[in-house]
Amino acid sequence: MGHKIAEAIIENGQLKYVDKKLPDGRIKVHLIYDVTEETLKESEVKRIVRETSGIYKDINVQAESEKLRRNWERNVHN
Repeated sequence: MGHKIAEAIIENGQLKYVDKKLPDGRIKVHLIYDVTEETLKESEVKRIVRETSGIYKDINVQAESEKLRRNWERNVHN
């Protein structure tokens, strides 16, 4: 089974928009969504920043995200 990535908008449990044509019939999906209401305490944010600062300082975010997406859409499995 392969995987494809599509962006979609779901309002009140109803699919309102998908940026790609989906295959006919029933499909199984995994939903990963943004949570805008989630907040962390200031002390927790400072702790996370302190622990992670410098880890990815030399990474090219755009290139890495494109590489991950290409690998995902090519059905690359471990």
